[in-house]
Amino acid sequence: MSERLGFPYPLVIGHRGACGYRPEHSAAAYLLAFDLGADFVEPDIVVTRDGQLVLRHENEISGTTDVAEHPEFAHLLTSKVVDGVVYDGWFTEDLSWAELSTLRCTERLPGLRPQSAQFDGQFGILRLADLFSLVDEAGDASQRPLGIVAELKHSSYFSGLGFSLAQLFADEVRNAGWGDSQGRLIVESFEPTCLAELRSSGAQCSRVLLIEAEGSPPDLLAAAGDEAPEYASYLTMEGLRQLADDQSIDGISVPKQVVLSDDGRRLVQEAHHQRLAVYTWTLRPENMFLSETFRAGAEPTAFGDWAGEFEAILAAGVDGVFADHPDLAVSARTARPR
Repeated sequence: MSERLGFPYPLVIGHRGACGYRPEHSAAAYLLAFDLGADFVEPDIVVTRDGQLVLRHENEISGTTDVAEHPEFAHLLTSKVVDGVVYDGWFTEDLSWAELSTLRCTERLPGLRPQSAQFDGQFGILRLADLFSLVDEAGDASQRPLGIVAELKHSSYFSGLGFSLAQLFADEVRNAGWGDSQGRLIVESFEPTCLAELRSSGAQCSRVLLIEAEGSPPDLLAAAGDEAPEYASYLTMEGLRQLADDQSIDGISVPKQVVLSDDGRRLVQEAHHQRLAVYTWTLRPENMFLSETFRAGAEPTAFGDWAGEFEAILAAGVDGVFADHPDLAVSARTARPR
């Protein structure tokens, strides 16, 4: 799929930028991802109180910003239920963009990635509009095509607050001049309703359903309760056929353990037979994230046989991989036999 669009195959997607080396979703993380050879970068998108789209992994931001160090926001500390999970902290929808812009990014896993934590406090939060400009400028500078895989987070939750994440995103796409993205824009969501709304918005992009290892889509769970389909049902032959018939969906994105399973290669082949692209997440080199087969030694934070695991994933024939360290994924792709 990506070959036909002029990109390398499979795509290497910088997960939250190059978040193995810099605080996630910072400009430095995105720019470094491209410097390390990533073809696309992956922002997670949430909403501010005044309807601005900003780049954070979650709408709860205490783990990835210095918000707790700002006494002016102490009164906003609260507890919320988001997609059935209770979170304590500070939330983007309770702050305006002007307020969020005073915060600085911090490393989410400082014990695991102290190198990245050295950059805490150096970079501000980005809006989606900022990322469109960054990618355009990086592409001009590198003279190669670069793209974005945008994940729309908690769409049904934000809908309950009066925000249409899909429409806000479509508006940003047009404002940024990405209305004809020429294959540079892929959008993911765990919620099929969000992808259907995005199709209706007219935004020109590929739409990919994210599939968890367990559970059900939160939008369908909210609407149908126990009758909601489980994510696993989408990975059957019949489920893939139904997704292929859904004009809102162009591909699936699955946890890497699905690809590494005994049926992983068959799943990819069947999805391709149904003309669905297949992406997988997340490639990480540390033992604590590697499958047991590829761990080396007892230290969880040490790098294991990441090259072996990455090769096994690429060998399954996926169309793209999300990686915290894009240079390692590029290395694995380069090492593959032609």
